[in-house]
Amino acid sequence: MADIFTSQEDEKSIENILLKGLMVKAPKWVVMRLALAHSLKILSPPDEELDLIDQKGSEYHLEQVTGQGQGRSSSTGQRQDYTDAFRGLLSVYSDEDLFADERTFKKYLQRHIRRGLREFRNGWRDSHNFHEYLYQELCAGLSSTTNQTETDFKELLITALMEIGISGQITQTIDGPRITRYSVRLEDPNHLDHILRGLDKIAFSLGLNKHGIFPVETQERKVIGLDIPRPRSAWDTISGVQLLEWAQKPPKGMILPVCLGVNVIGEPIFFDLVNQPHLLVGGTTGSGKSVCLHALLLSLLIGVEHDQLELFLIDPKKVEFAPYAKAGSKRITVVTDIKEAQKKLNALVIEMDARATAMELAGVRDLAEGHKKGVIDKPYIAVFVEELADLIMQSPETEELLIRLAQKARATGIHLVIATQRPDARTINGLLRSNIPARIALTVQKATESKIILDENGAERLTGNGDMLTRLSGEELLRAHGAYVTVDDIKATVRNEGRH
Repeated sequence: MADIFTSQEDEKSIENILLKGLMVKAPKWVVMRLALAHSLKILSPPDEELDLIDQKGSEYHLEQVTGQGQGRSSSTGQRQDYTDAFRGLLSVYSDEDLFADERTFKKYLQRHIRRGLREFRNGWRDSHNFHEYLYQELCAGLSSTTNQTETDFKELLITALMEIGISGQITQTIDGPRITRYSVRLEDPNHLDHILRGLDKIAFSLGLNKHGIFPVETQERKVIGLDIPRPRSAWDTISGVQLLEWAQKPPKGMILPVCLGVNVIGEPIFFDLVNQPHLLVGGTTGSGKSVCLHALLLSLLIGVEHDQLELFLIDPKKVEFAPYAKAGSKRITVVTDIKEAQKKLNALVIEMDARATAMELAGVRDLAEGHKKGVIDKPYIAVFVEELADLIMQSPETEELLIRLAQKARATGIHLVIATQRPDARTINGLLRSNIPARIALTVQKATESKIILDENGAERLTGNGDMLTRLSGEELLRAHGAYVTVDDIKATVRNEGRH
C-alpha cells in the first residue's frame, strides 16, 4: 500500500516545476522534498483538509520520497535514506514523537508536501526564475550580516551622502524585520533639505533599485533617521501564528481591534476600527493586499466577542473570502453574487437609517454610547469589499450605496473596509474617498496611485509582500510590515469560529 498520496493539481505542479522551474530531468521526489522544506518554513501547522483529495493524482512509497531502506549510493557513497531525518524534523515541528507513530508520521509528511506544493502554485509564476524564488522563500531571514559587511554599508552610506554634499556621521543602527534604521547626525542642520531632496540619488548610489529610503524624525538634535531596506534574503518574516497570538490580547479599551502587523522596528501595530471609522486598502497585484485583509478579518474574529460583531464580506472574484463561508457562523455572511451584494448593501442602508432613528430617540450620539447606557442592543457591522473595481463595474448602483454608508454609517456602528488593486480616480469616486479617512497603501506602480490612496507619494517605493504605508485618522503616516497569513491560519480560525 502506498504511503503518500497527491492530487491531480499537485501532480501538475510537480511536472511544471520540473519542466519550467528546475528545467532538469529529475525524479518527482526532488520537488516533493523541496515542497516539504518550504512547508516547514511556515510556523502555522498545515490544515487537516490536506488529508482530503478530491481528484487523486499519484501514489508514492517512502522508498521514493524519503529514501527509506536505500542505504548509500554505490557511485558516490552518499547516504540516500533520510527517513529518520524527516521524522525528526516533523517530530520537532509538531511536538510529537513520530518515531513511535508511523501512521501519524506519514499523515504529517503528506500534509506538509501537499502544502508546499500549494505554496509553489500560489507564489511562483513559471515566467519567473524558480531558483531565485526558491532561494528567497527558503533562505529569507537566514543570512547574517557580519560586522565587516555592516561597516562596509555604513561607509557606502556616508559616501552616498558626501556625493550630494552632505557631511555627517552614523550614530546608531536599529534592525527591524526588513528595514535597518540609520541615525545620521548632520554637521550642518541646513543639510536636512539636501537629504530630503536627494533621497532618490542616495538610493541609487546604494543600489536599492526602485525601493526607496524613507526619512524619519528623531528626538535628537541634528539627527535624522533613514529607513533603508535590506535584501529580501535578510528579511525576518512575521508569521500568521504571531499575528493570531497578538490578536488574542489586543490593547485595552479597543472595541474593534485590528492588527496590521508590525512597524519597521518589529513592534505590533493595532488600531480600533471604530475610531477610523472606514478604511481604504489599495495595492497592485502581488503587493499583499489580500493578505492584509485577512489579517484585519482574523483580528476581528479573534478579538471581538461573538455577539458584538457581524461581518459582511463581498467577494466579486469568488476566491479570497471563500474559506469564511465554510465557518457555519451566523455572524459571517459571504456574498459573491453581485445582485445579492446590491440587495445586502441596500438592506444595510435601511438598517443604518433605522439605527440612526433609534439612537436619536434614545438620546445617544453613537452605538458605543448606546451600548454603555444600555439603551441600544445592536452589534457592530464590518463590511469588507475585496475588489471595489469589479463590484462597481458589474453593478454601478452599489457605488451610491457605499457612498451613503461612508457618509452616515459611522455613528450607527457600520464600518467599511474597501480594497482595490486599481487605485485610480475612475475606481475610487472622490465623494467616496473623501468620506474614508483611514488609508492603507501597499506597493503601487505609480506615484499617482499612491496619491489617490494616501494623498501623497511613497507607496511606489515600497518593497512589496505586505510592506505598507498607513494613514490613520488624525495621525502621521506610518510604515508597517504585514504578517504572512496563510490559508491554514484562516482555516484554523474559521474552524474555531464555527464552534460558537
